[in-house]
Amino acid sequence: MYFKKLIGKNCYLSPIDLNDAEKFTEWLNDLELIENLSEYHSIFNVETEKAFLETISKTHNYSIIDITNDTVIGVCGFLDIDNVQQTAEVGIFIGEKKYWGKGYGTEALSLLIDYGFKAINLHNIFLRVYSYNERAIKSYEKIGFKIIGKRREARFLKMERFDIVFMDLLPGDFYKK
Repeated sequence: MYFKKLIGKNCYLSPIDLNDAEKFTEWLNDLELIENLSEYHSIFNVETEKAFLETISKTHNYSIIDITNDTVIGVCGFLDIDNVQQTAEVGIFIGEKKYWGKGYGTEALSLLIDYGFKAINLHNIFLRVYSYNERAIKSYEKIGFKIIGKRREARFLKMERFDIVFMDLLPGDFYKK
């Protein structure tokens, strides 16, 4: 069951439903889908995914739901929230391929970031992305993220080396957009 916690035009963010563990496991075993995640080399089954979802569902992590048909299409959330420094890392994953390149990820991440700045009282939101994931980098820049550095050739995938790109966002960057 989904609950409309943060609502956009095309999607909304809902607390994670553990009944979606099988769908998430399906996504995580699709190598095309997960080549942008650090878990590319991992093995996933429903039991381990359900345990993982149970853990992250207790923090600020949400399922991304298509508003027109209440279908789960991905997940996004904050990691390593530091309330003293007002910082966090953010992550997002769109598992349903038919939603790629249609703005759902940008909208979902924007909903989450607005919530992070206004409700969680964050000041600096950070992310990392692989240099070959140009679609994600464009989406993040559209939201207002700035590239703050790179870890050169730190990603090895399909017999090639790529950079890890570090990006961050301040409230002024986000609300200016």
